[in-house]
Amino acid sequence: MTISQEPIDYIERTRALYSSLNYPAYEWVNEQSAPFTKPTKPLSDSKVGLICSGGIYLKGQIAFHFKDDTSYRVIDSKSRNENLRATHFAYDLKDAREDINVVFPLNTLQKFVSEGLVGGIADNVYSFMGGIYSSRKVRKTLAPNIAKQMEKDEVDLVILVPA
Repeated sequence: MTISQEPIDYIERTRALYSSLNYPAYEWVNEQSAPFTKPTKPLSDSKVGLICSGGIYLKGQIAFHFKDDTSYRVIDSKSRNENLRATHFAYDLKDAREDINVVFPLNTLQKFVSEGLVGGIADNVYSFMGGIYSSRKVRKTLAPNIAKQMEKDEVDLVILVPA
């Protein structure tokens, strides 16, 4: 049995929430450009990094907070699904808790490696909890810290998975 859900209008949902709390209107980030570097080698020869905003963490790690948590979790790329957890205030966790790959496609990447489509996966993959209201904190703290990890991990490209 397939159950179809209407998409959630997060922009309207956020506007209504801010209004109900008597907050000023939320100012959405409007980036005019995004950095892009063309890959220098085939995907089949590339080491891939994974970054997800779905609030994924390993059993035994501290779960994410709810407001402006700019921390991230380092997750061994060989982790098994039963050791992965999800917490997030902005999306329904039901599907993620049934199959973590809907927001953290680690098994899919592992399959691509075994099929030779991808050269390899970085030893560590990363997750944070999206919905951070301070774009300044993301730009000045979270993004640079994860970027440093990607450089340290010597990845050739990164897959970014929004939740």
